[in-house]
Amino acid sequence: MNIIRYPNKAQWKALLERPHRDASELRATVQTVLDQIQQYGDSAVKAFEEKFDKVRLESLVVSDEEMAEAETLVSDDLKNALKLAHANIEKFHAAQKFEGEKVETAPGVVCWQKSVAIEKVGLYIPGGTAPLFSTVLMLATPAKIAGCKEIILCTPPNQEGKVHPAILMAAKVAGVSRIFKAGGVQAIGAMAYGTESVPKVSKIFGPGNQFVMAAKQQVSLHEVAIDMPAGPSEVAVVADETANPVFVAADLLSQAEHGVDSQVIMITTSEAMAEQVDAEVARQLALLPRKDIAEKSLQYSRLIIVKDMEEVVEMTNEYAPEHLILAIKDYASFADQVVNAGSVFLGNYSCESAGDYASGTNHTLPTSGYAKAYSGVNLDSFCRKITFQELSAEGVRSIGRAVELMAEAEQLDAHKNAMTVRLNNI
Repeated sequence: MNIIRYPNKAQWKALLERPHRDASELRATVQTVLDQIQQYGDSAVKAFEEKFDKVRLESLVVSDEEMAEAETLVSDDLKNALKLAHANIEKFHAAQKFEGEKVETAPGVVCWQKSVAIEKVGLYIPGGTAPLFSTVLMLATPAKIAGCKEIILCTPPNQEGKVHPAILMAAKVAGVSRIFKAGGVQAIGAMAYGTESVPKVSKIFGPGNQFVMAAKQQVSLHEVAIDMPAGPSEVAVVADETANPVFVAADLLSQAEHGVDSQVIMITTSEAMAEQVDAEVARQLALLPRKDIAEKSLQYSRLIIVKDMEEVVEMTNEYAPEHLILAIKDYASFADQVVNAGSVFLGNYSCESAGDYASGTNHTLPTSGYAKAYSGVNLDSFCRKITFQELSAEGVRSIGRAVELMAEAEQLDAHKNAMTVRLNNI
């Protein structure tokens, strides 16, 4: 890995730059596909499935027979693992339920909020180099707890027209309503516009490649909401001299294997730790089945040595990582100073993989520095909050004159009159 020693602050911006590519041509390609889906529905989805996923589909719908078959193909051990993960995710997200309180803001004026589930949500689950059945649990579980009436899932089939059985099993465990065989841009278009088979949803969730991300952003301009803008996955590990270099290297590589444009960085005050981790990364990398992918992503990665923990805190918050691992002795004190991160893992035993699968927290998180402004997916992601207010005659007397004065000052006479007629009435 690239070891950077004691950079000055003027160098930080370049050091913490994410991998990026020109998306202008990509956007045009994506728009062409979206336009076809909007115009021709199912037939366009099937045509693009044949073109991109090399499969000719009679139907986009995953049948009950296919669901039953999937159950026989998933081992009991994996089923039990899915159920354990689901139970933990359910427990953590159920604790996020919102209870609104009625507040009397002025005599006779009562205001409150109610949390209401989004009725139809769409989940996109990639099935390319790695079938992300864990993401099914992460998205469908809180959607179910929130009370979404329809939970639609799209995922690409293989060349035999089948969906990975673990994806189907996870969907059953988590309570997905309907599953469709569609990948890439065509899946996003189908859920955004609706087709003869795939219902139009109000919000789309889930990760994907650069085409999927571009499609989500484009349909969000007019048709639907999306969970968050997203880029390639990333991790930052903060390590001191008490860290275990074997653990740190394993954490860095677990993220690097996601994709060739993933990014991993380690920030430390210890030169010895940086060198030990570098050697351990090389040793573990040679043993990985996805070595080629991890090796390419390490080109964008850094081991950064800084002078003190104050600089570590500042650099970490500036980077705003999707995942942040604190492999340091005093992690509790450091954690109090973290203001920009998607999900934080405390201490040597808290590996990112725990959060990715089964600790209970959500693994759908902001990347590319968006942790400065966005939360990861949580129960509120599947809800809207509606405000209510109730004014009695006393309430009109309490705030009526203030409303009149403010409306008049904004030159909105009809607004003023709506209050004036009530004041006159009482």
